[in-house]
Amino acid sequence: MHNTLTEQARCLYEDADGDGYRPAPGCTSEHAEFYFVEALTFADPDALLTMLRELCPDAADGYLPARIRNLAYRLVLLQRPDEPALLREAARSLSVHAPDGNAIAAALEGRADALDAARRTA
Repeated sequence: MHNTLTEQARCLYEDADGDGYRPAPGCTSEHAEFYFVEALTFADPDALLTMLRELCPDAADGYLPARIRNLAYRLVLLQRPDEPALLREAARSLSVHAPDGNAIAAALEGRADALDAARRTA
Protein backbone atom coordinates (compact mmCIF):
# COMPACT_ATOMS: atom_id res chain seq x y z
CA MET A 1 0.00 0.00 0.00
CA HIS A 2 1.26 3.45 -0.87
CA ASN A 3 0.90 6.29 1.60
CA THR A 4 1.61 9.11 -0.84
CA LEU A 5 1.32 9.93 -4.51
CA THR A 6 5.11 10.18 -4.64
CA GLU A 7 5.51 6.63 -3.31
CA GLN A 8 3.01 5.34 -5.85
CA ALA A 9 4.82 7.11 -8.70
CA ARG A 10 8.20 5.92 -7.49
CA CYS A 11 7.01 2.30 -7.40
CA LEU A 12 5.38 2.51 -10.82
CA TYR A 13 8.12 4.27 -12.77
CA GLU A 14 11.38 3.27 -11.15
CA ASP A 15 13.51 0.30 -12.00
CA ALA A 16 15.04 -2.10 -9.51
CA ASP A 17 18.01 0.22 -8.97
CA GLY A 18 15.88 3.18 -7.88
CA ASP A 19 15.31 6.48 -9.61
CA GLY A 20 18.74 8.00 -9.23
CA TYR A 21 17.61 10.14 -6.30
CA ARG A 22 16.77 7.40 -3.80
CA PRO A 23 16.96 3.62 -3.64
CA ALA A 24 13.97 1.63 -4.87
CA PRO A 25 11.40 0.97 -2.16
CA GLY A 26 10.58 -2.62 -1.34
CA CYS A 27 6.95 -2.75 -2.40
CA THR A 28 4.63 -5.63 -3.13
CA SER A 29 1.58 -3.57 -4.19
CA GLU A 30 0.06 -3.95 -7.63
CA HIS A 31 1.45 -1.31 -9.98
CA ALA A 32 -0.88 -0.43 -12.81
CA GLU A 33 -0.68 2.99 -14.40
CA PHE A 34 -4.45 3.44 -14.49
CA TYR A 35 -4.58 3.27 -10.67
CA PHE A 36 -1.87 5.90 -10.48
CA VAL A 37 -3.53 8.17 -13.05
CA GLU A 38 -6.75 8.00 -11.03
CA ALA A 39 -4.89 8.99 -7.87
CA LEU A 40 -3.07 11.74 -9.79
CA THR A 41 -6.34 13.10 -11.16
CA PHE A 42 -7.81 13.68 -7.72
CA ALA A 43 -4.63 14.65 -5.85
CA ASP A 44 -4.36 17.98 -4.12
CA PRO A 45 -1.82 20.49 -5.44
CA ASP A 46 0.61 19.97 -2.56
CA ALA A 47 0.79 16.23 -3.25
CA LEU A 48 1.31 16.88 -6.95
CA LEU A 49 4.06 19.41 -6.34
CA THR A 50 5.79 17.16 -3.81
CA MET A 51 5.82 14.35 -6.36
CA LEU A 52 7.08 16.59 -9.16
CA ARG A 53 9.81 18.16 -7.07
CA GLU A 54 11.02 14.89 -5.57
CA LEU A 55 11.00 12.84 -8.77
CA CYS A 56 11.88 15.63 -11.20
CA PRO A 57 14.04 18.11 -9.28
CA ASP A 58 15.45 19.59 -12.50
CA ALA A 59 13.41 20.72 -15.51
CA ALA A 60 15.62 18.76 -17.90
CA ASP A 61 15.64 15.40 -16.13
CA GLY A 62 13.59 13.35 -13.77
CA TYR A 63 12.04 9.99 -13.45
CA LEU A 64 8.43 10.62 -14.44
CA PRO A 65 7.38 10.05 -18.05
CA ALA A 66 6.76 13.33 -19.89
CA ARG A 67 3.03 12.63 -20.24
CA ILE A 68 2.68 12.18 -16.47
CA ARG A 69 4.82 15.19 -15.68
CA ASN A 70 2.83 17.41 -18.04
CA LEU A 71 -0.49 16.12 -16.72
CA ALA A 72 0.59 16.74 -13.13
CA TYR A 73 1.55 20.34 -13.92
CA ARG A 74 -1.75 20.84 -15.73
CA LEU A 75 -3.67 19.56 -12.72
CA VAL A 76 -1.71 21.81 -10.36
CA LEU A 77 -2.34 24.86 -12.54
CA LEU A 78 -6.07 24.14 -12.65
CA GLN A 79 -6.07 24.27 -8.85
CA ARG A 80 -3.60 27.17 -8.53
CA PRO A 81 -4.00 29.29 -11.66
CA ASP A 82 -2.72 32.57 -10.21
CA GLU A 83 0.81 31.69 -9.06
CA PRO A 84 3.41 33.20 -11.40
CA ALA A 85 6.31 31.10 -10.11
CA LEU A 86 4.30 27.92 -10.63
CA LEU A 87 3.24 29.01 -14.13
CA ARG A 88 6.91 29.56 -15.00
CA GLU A 89 7.94 26.21 -13.51
CA ALA A 90 5.31 24.44 -15.61
CA ALA A 91 6.37 26.40 -18.70
CA ARG A 92 10.01 25.33 -18.27
CA SER A 93 9.00 21.71 -17.93
CA LEU A 94 6.62 21.89 -20.87
CA SER A 95 9.17 23.48 -23.17
CA VAL A 96 11.56 20.59 -22.45
CA HIS A 97 9.12 17.68 -22.28
CA ALA A 98 6.23 18.37 -24.63
CA PRO A 99 6.38 17.95 -28.37
CA ASP A 100 5.29 21.24 -29.88
CA GLY A 101 4.75 22.68 -26.40
CA ASN A 102 6.59 25.94 -26.99
CA ALA A 103 3.44 27.94 -27.79
CA ILE A 104 1.73 26.71 -24.62
CA ALA A 105 4.87 27.38 -22.59
CA ALA A 106 5.03 30.91 -23.99
CA ALA A 107 1.37 31.46 -23.07
CA LEU A 108 2.08 30.29 -19.51
CA GLU A 109 5.03 32.69 -19.29
CA GLY A 110 2.79 35.46 -20.60
CA ARG A 111 0.17 34.73 -17.94
CA ALA A 112 2.86 34.79 -15.27
CA ASP A 113 4.19 38.13 -16.54
CA ALA A 114 0.66 39.59 -16.60
CA LEU A 115 0.00 38.44 -13.04
CA ASP A 116 3.28 39.97 -11.86
CA ALA A 117 2.49 43.25 -13.65
CA ALA A 118 -1.01 43.38 -12.15
CA ARG A 119 0.39 42.84 -8.67
CA ARG A 120 2.97 45.58 -9.10
CA THR A 121 0.31 48.11 -10.12
CA ALA A 122 -2.21 47.10 -7.45
